[in-house]
Amino acid sequence: MAKRCQLTGVGPQFGNRVSHANNRSSRKFLPNLQWKRVWIPELQRWLRLRVSVRALKTLDKKGLPALLADLERRGHHDVAAALRRKIARALTP
Repeated sequence: MAKRCQLTGVGPQFGNRVSHANNRSSRKFLPNLQWKRVWIPELQRWLRLRVSVRALKTLDKKGLPALLADLERRGHHDVAAALRRKIARALTP
């Protein structure tokens, strides 16, 4: 499974492990990803997302619609736009 946040698109970063003797070797910084079930009232169902903890805090603070609108406005990730379109389709009779 890809180590990437489904809302913000945050993924692994690369850098160096530096010893006391200043020897450098490659390492990877992984994002802190967690599974989260989010209730979508428009769809009347739960949605299971793999999100970073930073996105999770924002999700708790703003809510899903505001978070998706903010991410779409900043042009971050395609999943947010696709989820927003899916919710809009479910609202139209």
